[in-house]
Amino acid sequence: MKNGQNMPQFDITMAGELNLDLILYGLPAELQPECELLASDMMITLGGSSAIVAHNLALLGNRVGFISRIGDDPMGQIALERLAASGTDVSCVRQSTDGTASGLSVILARDAWRNILTYPGTISRLSFEDLDFDYLASARHFHLSSFYLQTTLQPRVPELFQRLKAAGLTISMDTNDDPEDRWQGGVWEVLKYVDVFLPNEREALRITGADDLEGAARRLTETVPLIVIKRGAQGAMALWGSKCFQGSPVKVKAIDAVGAGDSFDAGFISRYVQGADVETCLTYGNLAGALSTTRPGGTEAFRDRQHRDQFFRENGVLPASSSRI
Repeated sequence: MKNGQNMPQFDITMAGELNLDLILYGLPAELQPECELLASDMMITLGGSSAIVAHNLALLGNRVGFISRIGDDPMGQIALERLAASGTDVSCVRQSTDGTASGLSVILARDAWRNILTYPGTISRLSFEDLDFDYLASARHFHLSSFYLQTTLQPRVPELFQRLKAAGLTISMDTNDDPEDRWQGGVWEVLKYVDVFLPNEREALRITGADDLEGAARRLTETVPLIVIKRGAQGAMALWGSKCFQGSPVKVKAIDAVGAGDSFDAGFISRYVQGADVETCLTYGNLAGALSTTRPGGTEAFRDRQHRDQFFRENGVLPASSSRI
């Protein structure tokens, strides 16, 4: 129970983007202009960092409420159906009526890196007025992804966070990348209300302007109680006050890293809202991130119940999704 009131409707609520990813594999080393170039494989899957986190949180056994805006088009409807199939509540997802199409990301996958080309569409149209505050506050925790893509909502995120904190929620955030590479937008004002900040190593360095990871982490801990920095093949680290925790990576046969960081967030948050210690949260985050890489995109490995449950069992963890879809 929270503040002596009835049990909240959700464990976690979110507001963010909902779109599809088109992933192309086996591309030529160089993309020459005016040529017909071929990919060897492709996948259309649920995309958008916010939607990936929500989808995977739900399939890890959490009650998730989600607010977004999609276009009046087949891509938006497919994305909505994919997210709803996870058990995420999508009753507050709005459909744009101004002709703006749903967003779309095209990912050009390489062995060691990738290009991500995103048409913002409705991704950038979600506004403060679209949010149902009572709905978002009917949870124990709120998470925000893609701070730099939410350009309409961004100026009022501090107000949103302040109200949610006053309602008794804890808050986590992952800014994800900044397409403008400016790393401003009032992020430090927002971080004052954040309990858990989940950047990757590059994002931590760019946001703080620090020359090294230690300096970036030290500056972030001056504002946020718990800093969790994702380091890819090197696992993850967390800083809580003066304590530093290291989370070892999980070795897998990876298909791609699309959505791995978002899946890490889902794994970490799913344990954080249950009151687990930092080491346990790190372990579960690394497991969820590694699981994501075993199938194309950020949600396919989680959609396969047998695959995800077996993965967790093989790594010594009882699947939290045993009673879910």
